[in-house]
Amino acid sequence: MKKQPVTETSPKFTMPHRGLLLLSGIYAILWGAFFRWFGPAVLGWLSMENSFSGGTDTLFYGSIGMVTGLLLFLSAFYPISWIYLIGMGILGKIVSLISFLGLYMGSLEWNKRVAFHLLFNEGIWLVPLAIILWRALKVKKFLKTQP
Repeated sequence: MKKQPVTETSPKFTMPHRGLLLLSGIYAILWGAFFRWFGPAVLGWLSMENSFSGGTDTLFYGSIGMVTGLLLFLSAFYPISWIYLIGMGILGKIVSLISFLGLYMGSLEWNKRVAFHLLFNEGIWLVPLAIILWRALKVKKFLKTQP
């Protein structure tokens, strides 16, 4: 195995990467818990109080958010060793997005609040999490080349 010297261009997993993992994990846990326990009220707000039929179970969607958040939160402690948790967190965000569309878009009309929720609570987190996963993979690959 060829030994690579540690240089200024060696890949690094910095504290801001860990901070973003912690932040995204905490945010997902809190949002999932909020949606789980106050889901009908949130769905009423998302529908702009004009088209929501009410009574929709939010336990499943909130639980997905909480589990995803826990995986992301835990991955921040050992991101290189527990790289699979970052991947599972990204997968959880995708599942959460798809489940929201499947479970609630039949009852909700498309409006700015639904778009905001999907973009900022689900979609926008995919970009930094994918970058963090890519960086962790680079660091892990680099560390395998070291003695």
